[in-house]
This record gives sequence, structure tokens and C-alpha cells, in this order.
Amino acid sequence: MATTSDPRQAPHLTRSIVLSGLLGFLLILGIGFRFIQLDHKIYWHDEVYTSMRAAGYLRHEIDDELFQNRLIAASELQKFQQIKPDSTMADTLHSLKQEDPQHPPLYFGMARWWMQQWGGSIAAARLLPVLISLFSLPLMYGLALELFHSTLAALLATTLLALSPFDLLFAQTARQYSLLTVTILASSWLLVKGMQRTPKAFNGQEGGIWLGYGLSVAIGLYTHPFFALTSVGHGVYAVALTGVETIRNYPPVGRDRLLAWLRDRRIWLFGLANGLALLLYSPWIIVLLDRMGRATATTDWTRENVGIWYLSKLWLLSFTALFFDLDFGFNNPITYLFRLPFFILVIAAFYQVYRRASRSASLFVFTSAGVPFLLLAIPDLIVGGKRSAVSRYLISCYPAIQLAVAYFLSNKLATGKRLWQGVLAFCLAGSILSAIVSARAETWWSKDLSYLNGEVIQAINAEAATRPILISDVGDDYTNTGDLISLSYGLDPSLRLFLVSHPPQWESIATEPALMVFRPSKAMEVAIDQQGWQLVPILEDAKLWRVQQ
Repeated sequence: MATTSDPRQAPHLTRSIVLSGLLGFLLILGIGFRFIQLDHKIYWHDEVYTSMRAAGYLRHEIDDELFQNRLIAASELQKFQQIKPDSTMADTLHSLKQEDPQHPPLYFGMARWWMQQWGGSIAAARLLPVLISLFSLPLMYGLALELFHSTLAALLATTLLALSPFDLLFAQTARQYSLLTVTILASSWLLVKGMQRTPKAFNGQEGGIWLGYGLSVAIGLYTHPFFALTSVGHGVYAVALTGVETIRNYPPVGRDRLLAWLRDRRIWLFGLANGLALLLYSPWIIVLLDRMGRATATTDWTRENVGIWYLSKLWLLSFTALFFDLDFGFNNPITYLFRLPFFILVIAAFYQVYRRASRSASLFVFTSAGVPFLLLAIPDLIVGGKRSAVSRYLISCYPAIQLAVAYFLSNKLATGKRLWQGVLAFCLAGSILSAIVSARAETWWSKDLSYLNGEVIQAINAEAATRPILISDVGDDYTNTGDLISLSYGLDPSLRLFLVSHPPQWESIATEPALMVFRPSKAMEVAIDQQGWQLVPILEDAKLWRVQQ
């Protein structure tokens, strides 16, 4: 029998095919952006420490070797970014346990293996997180499909993640952040599958899902301590979803409802999965308990009281950096004006999820974004601090925001109105423009305390003809070691450094005509003054000075 089709469906089908093709192209573009200019941006302080830990070095042994009142070539600092001779994986673990216990060892162990295979260059070090980040794309697609049962929403969510300026930045950062995103998405996908599928009798498929969830939580905890924020969010989601369903399905008698909730197999399986994860993670819990003082000391900087206005500005920048990331200056109103449309888009998206998404989907989106944020922001507001102002600390929140926006746009695009096609185009254009500008830049806000290292390198290399000597010490906050190694990637290899051990011994450089100083400690400034020298600023914000004798 011949079949007929409704001609009214043809334009809709054509639009759907064109949109899917466009999103597929943009998804490939987002993958391509991850591999562009891998070694162009400054290899910043934290990345230096990734290589240092993976190579098996302790920072104090590097300091003991470097800061000895002697001249060395800048190129000599590079040896601490290569595998330490005669070291093993045990040295990498020891380095973390002794000096950086708040960072679990999984990524650093992977980085060591990667370094052994491909060397310690900047491009090689950053290629590992880039490749890891690719796993986040199918996981985002699977999670969105599981939540919204819409291929368009899933494709939009994946494309938004692929082109996200924030995710592109941290995919090209030699730290564990892309692995953290992967574990958040993997555990979330398995959790949603486990919570939505409740056969009458327990079977192997259900058991496999919850076993996978427990293993993914363990991997997340071994990746970054802030995966615990995601775990708490998952717990709130599991309790809230089963609680709401119990209330809807049982009569309003408190005891009966409580018993019905306790009989829900999903709660017990969720608890057993997390128990397995904690059991697997317990060796590092012991390390943390043993080295709690050290872990606390290395995160003291997050306790600085910055005030609600500063926090609000960083929250706006952090949440909109998922879609748009051009910086016109932290105190420039234009920076925030350009972000405002994207912030409004996020708010509208959450409202749409609340009004139209399924109970399970809306609960997941709100708990996944809200719980991690509140766990960081509430202590900042009550006792002071800036934990929630650190964009990378909010990674647990970001997938839920991207999911909400994808759901919102997929619903609006289904109406066929050109307005929403324009909104989607505007959103994607903002991401692409941000990615292009970022790819061409040698530094970005994500480089944190190393942000100005590019300018420092240019200023020092510009005076190479005078054969300057760069003077420095460990600094008051002990960050100079990492940033001196960071600088060494761009400095003229023949540049000489004089690294000071206190008290300084100036005899070997006292007659040199061109002396420069980088981030001197207060003790070193006093010693310079006692020598009769004066410091003349070259880059005052970067604390680069010229010595006037």
C-alpha cells in the first residue's frame, strides 16, 4: 500500500537536519580548538607543579639545590620538569603525601606515565588533559539524553560543552580539571540511570550500574578533593527524588511514608555504592588525616576575606565563562555588560527546567548546580573567604548549567521561531569568538598568579643585549620556585639567574652592570637596601625591578 506524508512536516524535518548538521560541525570545531596552540600560553605555576610532582621531585629539595647564592642558566631549571633520575611512581606519591596531600594521586600518576612515554614538553604535558577531555563529550550526550529524552537537547548540551570557553581553557591545562569533568559526568550519568530504572527484582544490569557508579565516585575522589561537592549533590538528589516519589505514592501517614522510603532499594544501593567508593578511597583518607596540617596550610589563601561585591563579580564571570569569555578588565563595566545576556540566558534556562522538565531531570539539574555552589558560597558569606570565587573550584556546578541551557534552547527551537534560532546563534558565536581570541593569547585569567609572566619574559628578553642577571629568592609566600620555572620556558636560555639564599652573598654579582630583581621577599629587599642599591620598577604589578647601584 502506498504511503503518504504530511507536506507540513517537510520544513520542520529540513530544519532539524540542517540544525543537526550544523551542531555536528560545531562539535568537531570544538574538538579542534582543544588541539590548537597547545604550547602557546604561559605554562603557569600550578602546571609547573604538576610536572614537578609527576617527575618525583619535592619542592624543598629543588629549593635546596637552586637557592644557593650562585649563578645558573635559566635553562637549568628545566631539569625539574623531567623525570627525576632513578625515581619511580613511589616518588611521585611521596611528593604528594609530603607536600601536597590535598591533591589525590590519580592524575599525577597518569601524568608521570605520560611523561615517560612522550617527554616533559609543554605540548606533551597539555596533550594528556586534552585527550581526557574528549571523553566528556559522549558522556554529556548520554547524560542529557537520559535526563531529557531528547536527541536535540543532548546534541546541544554536547556542543555547548565542546565550545565552552571555560572547558577549552582547562582542557589545555596540565592539571586534573578535565579528568574531574569526565568523572562528574560519568558518575552523574550512572546515577541518573540507576535512579530511573527500578525493576521489580534486582538484576545484573541494575547491579552493574550501581557498581559502576561506586567505582566512578572512587575515581572522582582520587582525581580532586572537590569531587566531594558532586557527591553531596548526588546524595541530596537521591534523597529528594525518592522522598518526593514516596510522598506522591503513599498516603499522608508519616510512619508509613518513612517505611516506604526506607524500603526503596535505590537508597540502599546508593549507600552501598558510596560505601564502596569510600573504602577504595580510604588509603588517601589516611594520608589526609595524617597530613591535615600541611593540607590546611597550602589552602590558607582561600580564607582571605574579600567581601560580597568581589564574590558576586566572580560568580557572574565564572558562570558566564561557560558561554562567553572576553575580559575587558576586572573593574571595567563593559566586562559585565557583555556577560549580562548570558547570565539572563542561564536564569531563564533554570526557570524552564523548573516549569517543564520531568521531576527527576529538574531535581538533578538544581541539586547538581546548587548544592556544590552553596557548599562553597555559604562559608564564604558567613565566616569569610573566597573559595566560591575560584572558577575552577566550581567545576561541579558547570555541567548542570550547560544541561539547563541546552534543554531551554531545544524547547524554544522546537517552536520554529527565528528569535530562538538567533539566540542560539548568538550563544554559539560568543563561544567561538572567545575561543579564537583565547587561542591567540599567551596568557588568560586562568593563569592566576602567573598571569603577568608573559610580560615579565618580554621585558627581560628585551634587555638580552646587556646580559642582565635576574635575582630572586623563594619569596614570602614560597611561590617563586614555580614561577621562576614558568619563566624559564620563555626566557633566553643563556640568561643567568642569581638565586639567593639568606643571608645573600652579593660578591659574585656586585660588579655586574645589569641586575634585575623578580618578586623579592621582604628580607631580600632589606638586604638590597643594606647593599646601597635601589629598586627601580620595570613592571610594578609583576614585581619586576631594575637595580640601580
